[in-house]
This record gives sequence, C-alpha cells and structure tokens, in this order.
Amino acid sequence: MKHYNDIVVGAGASGLTLAYLLALNGRSVLLLEKAPHVGGGLARFKKNGVALDTGFHFTSGLHEGGLLSEMFKVLGIRNKIETVSWSDEKSNRYVFEQDHATYDVPMGVKAFKEKLKSYFPEEINGLDRYFERAGKVSEQNRSLDFRKNLKSPFSNDEHLVSLQQVLDSLFENLHLKGILSTHCLCYGVRPSEVSFATHCHAAYGFYEGISRIKDGGDAVIRAFQNQEAYSNIDIRLNSYITGCADVSEHQVGRFILNTGEEIEFDQCTFTIHPKEIVNVLPKSRLSKAFLDRVESFEPSSGFFSVYAVIEDSVEDFQPGITSLFPVSDVDGMMGSVNGSPTVLGVFTSEETFNGKPCKLLTALELACFEQVEAWKTTSAMRRPDSYRVYKQKRVDHIVKRILDFYPQYRNSLKVLDSASMLTFRDYLHSYDGTAYGVKQKMGQYNLFGKLPYRNIYVAGQSAFLPGLLGAMMSAFIVARWILGKEVYEQFIDARNCV
Repeated sequence: MKHYNDIVVGAGASGLTLAYLLALNGRSVLLLEKAPHVGGGLARFKKNGVALDTGFHFTSGLHEGGLLSEMFKVLGIRNKIETVSWSDEKSNRYVFEQDHATYDVPMGVKAFKEKLKSYFPEEINGLDRYFERAGKVSEQNRSLDFRKNLKSPFSNDEHLVSLQQVLDSLFENLHLKGILSTHCLCYGVRPSEVSFATHCHAAYGFYEGISRIKDGGDAVIRAFQNQEAYSNIDIRLNSYITGCADVSEHQVGRFILNTGEEIEFDQCTFTIHPKEIVNVLPKSRLSKAFLDRVESFEPSSGFFSVYAVIEDSVEDFQPGITSLFPVSDVDGMMGSVNGSPTVLGVFTSEETFNGKPCKLLTALELACFEQVEAWKTTSAMRRPDSYRVYKQKRVDHIVKRILDFYPQYRNSLKVLDSASMLTFRDYLHSYDGTAYGVKQKMGQYNLFGKLPYRNIYVAGQSAFLPGLLGAMMSAFIVARWILGKEVYEQFIDARNCV
C-alpha cells in the first residue's frame, strides 16, 4: 500500500500551488483530481483551433510588488508568466444601457478616483471617504508579510458593515453606486450581503490595475508543469475518494479511491467545495453544529458564457473589459432568479493561434442555478431539446446586447460556443457550477484550515478569498501550518525571497 506525507484533493489553482509547495519541501505528495486534466477553471478549451478561457479571464496583483507576482516569484514561475496590462481608459468601461451612459475609467487608484470625480463632481467628498476607507483595509492586508506572517485578513469594523450600507451612506448617484459595486461580480456576492472589508480585499487590487496573462490559465499550468519539483508529485486524474479507513477519534489514516486502491497518508488537504468535503469524511467527529454550518453555506453567483471571435477588421477594437448594466441596481440584479436582464461583462483580447492573429470576445452574463434547475439531473451531451432552446435564446439575447453597444461587430461577430452553469458543473466537476464556490457573506465563518480530524485541512477559494489570488494565498497559509513556522520560513529564505 502506497504511503504519502500529503494528499491534496483538487488540482485547481489552490491544489496545484499547495502540492507544489509541499513537493519543494521534499514531501511525498499525491494530487487527486476528479477531472481528466489539472488546472480546474484555469485550463482553457479549444474550439475551431481557438483557445478559450474557461474560468480565468483577468487578474490583479501582477504589477511589480503585487501579491500575486510575489507568490509567483516564491514558486519560481514569475519569469514564465507574460502579462498584458489593460491601461487605456477604454479598457475599463461601464455602460448603463437604459440611460445610454458610458463611463471610461483608467486603472491606478489615483487615476480611477480622479476620473470618477470628474464624472460625478457632486460626489467628490464621498469618493474621498470611500477610497480612504478602502485604502486602510488594503493597507492592513499589505502589512501581512505572506512569506512570514500568514493568517487570515484582519478583522476590523469594516467587516461589520456591508458594501451596500457604505455606498448608501456616501453616495446619491445610482450610476456611481453601480460602478463601485461592479467588482462584486469578481466574487459573486450581493453588495448587501458582503462586508465592506471583504469587498476591498477583492476590489482594491483591481483599482490598482488589471492584467491578462498571455495564453491565459494554460500559461500558469505550464509554468508549474515545467518546474523540476512538479515531476515529484504523483498525480491521479479521473480519481476521487469513495471511503475512509483507519478512522480514530482524531484522524483518518487511509482513503479508498474510486479505483479500489487504498492510500495511506499523514495529512490531507481538501481544496474542493465544503459540502463535498463533508460528504467524504466520516461523520463521527463532525458535530451537528459543524454540519449545520456547512449546510448553511449558500452558492455564489455563476455565469452564462458566450465565446466568440471578431472575424474581420473592425474599427475601434479595444482589448479590455466592458460592463453592461440594464439598470444601476447591482444588488437587485444579483438577487434575481427570474431571468430578468442582468449585468453582462464583455472581455475582448487579441491573441495568436497557429501563427494567425485572432480577436476574441468572451461575454459573461450573471446567472443562478435556479435558471437551469429543470435539467439538473441531466449530464453533458445528454440534455433534452428544451435545454438547447434555453441556451440558444440566452445566446441570442446576449449577442443582441453586444451588438447594440458594438454595432460595428454586426457582420463580423461569430459565436463559437456557449456554456451554462450546468456546463461548468459537469466539465469542471464542480459542486454546483458557480464561479466562486460558496458566498463569502458578512459574518460567515468559512471552512478553512484544520478540521475536527487533526490531519485534515481545507484550502481553496471557498475557504479564504475567491479568484486565483485568494485560492493561491490559501495554499500558502495551509502550507505554513503543515510545514510549521520554522521550516516554512527556512524554505522562504532559501528561495531568496526575504
């Protein structure tokens, strides 16, 4: 029977990072992944020879000294990652369709704030107070040295007030509130449900700057795979845990896999959805309060995605992000389940495939599982005609919204593919097809770190913060717990990252 120091369950961004950190420290590591490939939502897929982004489209923190950039340096892969910055004002657009209003806002905190002041001069005092408060939350986060002093984000008074409460107390203009609520779509929680502090942890980095990674998430996966230590990780694809054995009062000794194989281990870290973790573990050490807490976790938002190319030369093709709002009430739109018009994010980029330049357009419209619940028991490629009708209607509606704003694309936009929350659920083997796992709600105590079984840990975006940065940060925190403070800091010193 094979024995490992560590098993990591889930080979998305968090699982890859943690497995690699542990392997760099000479530990024997098994990485289990239910899907047929590593990377989770980082991994792209191809349609007509064009590589399309599954779940990773852009990020913050890649500027010099940025948190994501520094983590990549520790992992030894920063020089393998080529970034494409969106710095032009038109790279960051907010469009309120009903009012025919468009706002182009540059990146960089100062430039972002000053541009908003020029658009909304009556809100200058509120903007100063908003960015002062947001900056203080961000500075508290920065004061954590992720190499030495890792822990969860500081708790402060801004955790006790919702984003919506802050916006309502500072501003009157509905468009401004909508613009400052937009980054809720980057973690999938309504402004009335998320704390101002959590919002700032996610949004402030985007105020500083947004970058794409050349070749998308595939570049991050390749960067890991091309490192020597990666070859020391045992990776089992199409594999998952079906049972536990050698269970004592305080720990689990063996896992039984779907292949029938049994694996012994010292520690295991789950990076998957909390409700899937509870389904795997024996209930004997899990209290009713613990189980009720996990059961109470709500799903974050999801998306309906349309993937397209712009085939001909068109005027004013600008790589970047355009956020289309049918109305300005982001909180109301994120709480709607009836299919009424909602926020649409349009991402445009220029890439090269097989030596040919290509203009890509990806549209993500806010979605919830209730919209596809009628087909929840079906599987990919085996869904009824009614589902295909639903998808086509939604594609047509999204394309109309795009062409209403970009009429110059009318004869050149070609849809390659589309994806509902069921698509994401089944192809990514995700629990419910949401974009960010559980909602990071105000006052919620997430499943993170060591569980009641002492050799079982939890990491991932549902545990800490959503997105690539949050998922990777959770891996660093858990690695420090597993390795111990002294070993972890010696490792960091040896990587010349102090």
